[in-house]
Amino acid sequence: MAPTTIARRSLLALSAAALATSLATGQAHAQSPAPLRVILPLSAGSGVDVIIRSAQAALSKALDGQPVTIENLPGAGGITGTQALVKAAPDGNTIAVISNNHAVNPSVFKKLPYDSIADITPITVIGGSPFVFVVNPKVPATNAKELQALLKSKPGALNFASSGNGTIIHLAGEMFVEEVGANARHIPYKGMGPMITDIMSGQVEMGASAVVAVQGQLKSGSLRPIGVMGKERLSSLPNVPTIAEQGFPGVDIAGWFAAIGPKGMTAAQIKRLHDAFVAAFNDPEVKAGFAKRDDLLILNTPEETAQFLRSERDRYAKLVKKANVTLE
Repeated sequence: MAPTTIARRSLLALSAAALATSLATGQAHAQSPAPLRVILPLSAGSGVDVIIRSAQAALSKALDGQPVTIENLPGAGGITGTQALVKAAPDGNTIAVISNNHAVNPSVFKKLPYDSIADITPITVIGGSPFVFVVNPKVPATNAKELQALLKSKPGALNFASSGNGTIIHLAGEMFVEEVGANARHIPYKGMGPMITDIMSGQVEMGASAVVAVQGQLKSGSLRPIGVMGKERLSSLPNVPTIAEQGFPGVDIAGWFAAIGPKGMTAAQIKRLHDAFVAAFNDPEVKAGFAKRDDLLILNTPEETAQFLRSERDRYAKLVKKANVTLE
């Protein structure tokens, strides 16, 4: 065979091999799943942010290796991130993890750019985070009764902080002040970090907080716990009674976080995501983190989630009315 013919055949073989490799690579890329985009309408480093990121790898595993990306879109009490969620395609690849503010906002804001119930697809309430009412250590009160007496002796003179007007932390503070029958001035901050810093420094005297956000400060003594704001004591704070057991049963509030999608998702998409969250948050390492933070796993059904979101919206509407909070 002539050398020219051999060279031509070798070239054709190489070209065919290159084409096959190119097609295989392209096919592999085409089959690579789109990532699951998880929108957090909350700031990086918040309690919910920490929880979701702790389960990121387990969630990807539960979705058969589908990549999971987490995108923080805070602002306007969660409206910014939620608005991005409701505008997303209902293809099962974009969801959001919301908190109490989602149920608060319809009563706080005069107008929302979406319907908090009709424009979403409930997937699951993942869990809850307990709240604790805290004071600066220099405040001469170690329990709810003593703080009540102090507030009544100085009506309107003491301040309670929150992470912002109309937030769940604001409403928790209002709930405490109202239940003890006292007056205190509300000082809103832009987030939990600045709020906690100013309570520690004494710029403001007190406030409600998620336990996970102040565990270190309670341990060091830079904040003093007045009482747990839920129904039960916590394993991380065994000597801190609930405010209810101190004589104020109307104080019962806690944080929660739920996975939702845009409206229009199919039943198969909802089931796939719900089952993945159940699997991910039952991962032993993820569950251990929950127990360490005193968080509560819920993982209810999509139907139960829908009912829960409606009931929370109605519950907070009453609190907002009492607190007389309205935002543009």
